[in-house]
Amino acid sequence: MMKKNLSTSLKKLTFSVGILLLAAPAVRAAEPPAPPQVDAKAYILMDYNSGKVLTEGNADTRLDPASLTKIMSSYVIGQAIKAGKIKPEDLVTVGKDAWAPGNPALRGSSLMFIKPGDQVPVLELNKGIVIQSGNDASIALADYVAGSQDSFVGLMNNYAKSLGLQNTHFLTVHGLDAEGQYSTARDMALLSQALIRDVPDEYALHKEKEFTFNKIRQINRNRLLWSSNLNVDGIKTGYTSGAGHNLVASATDGPMRLISVVLGAPSDRVRFSESEKLLTWGFRFYETATPIKADKPFVTQKVWFGDVSEVPLGVAKDASVTIPKGQMKNLKASYKLTQPTLEAPLAKNQVVGTIDFQLDGKTIEQHPLVVMQEVKEGNFFSRIWDMVMMKLSQWFGGIFG
Repeated sequence: MMKKNLSTSLKKLTFSVGILLLAAPAVRAAEPPAPPQVDAKAYILMDYNSGKVLTEGNADTRLDPASLTKIMSSYVIGQAIKAGKIKPEDLVTVGKDAWAPGNPALRGSSLMFIKPGDQVPVLELNKGIVIQSGNDASIALADYVAGSQDSFVGLMNNYAKSLGLQNTHFLTVHGLDAEGQYSTARDMALLSQALIRDVPDEYALHKEKEFTFNKIRQINRNRLLWSSNLNVDGIKTGYTSGAGHNLVASATDGPMRLISVVLGAPSDRVRFSESEKLLTWGFRFYETATPIKADKPFVTQKVWFGDVSEVPLGVAKDASVTIPKGQMKNLKASYKLTQPTLEAPLAKNQVVGTIDFQLDGKTIEQHPLVVMQEVKEGNFFSRIWDMVMMKLSQWFGGIFG
């Protein structure tokens, strides 16, 4: 079925593709219950695959991230390894600035206990950052990756900008108190999503429960890794007296992955209980569906003046949506073209419209509709023919289209 908006000023066509994902009568499922109350300064719960926020509170309030800063340090390190700029087996010579007795800022903080002159593999320092939250390891690896802490912080802020973290600014490589350093629950969720997506090998370190260096065994502070109720595989705790107790956690349930962020909880115990509440509620009442895959055409559309007469349209990356459990059978999709016709040339992945996902007649999510293969201009005679046929189509209402 095709629905036309006759407003010529909009010049936008809407087509209902009728992908009722299960052929069954629409039945309204019970609405999910209200999200839990969260005892923290700010929080958010986000579906990793779709990016949909299921619940939030003060998610754009700028707060001190404390050691959640190391999530960005981990991202920068992961990107450096991925690009081949450093290798896990590289030996790093520890400088004096990474030695706690010689650096007053490090005294009494989380440490890996490295000393000046130690030669430590990148992988060991990386584990010291991720698992032990070692501030000394953060300095040593920052010096190795970027030449100095200041340069490494510059990389952190550059990545923050490229990832669209609009309310984040870093001043340190480790997250110890620094006036003017801030982030938000939303930005921390987006950063964690990027870490999982862009550098999965780096993210894999976040599920390790313990690490031993120089015969000192330390336990990962993320106690949710031991949860029997949730399949948590990361990512980071943070605490300073000014920031309070922070926690970013990610867990999976089948194909669904959720990311929770709790900032400024009043105690260590509360940050874990509130995170567990959020994740449990999300998994219990929502599910992730991926009805359109990146390698599968969603619809085939007529194209004019090209070397082919039709072109498949779809999505550049898997189109995931988050829906209340029990609503899968009611999920529908339609698409809108931004122009009344498609005309060559068309580039692969060129955006030509929007896919709308609907429940109960309401749009719940949208994804760009893209060209799945390049379409070049046809030869002179085929273009003339198409010009004639297009005119006839316009005159006679699509009979010749």
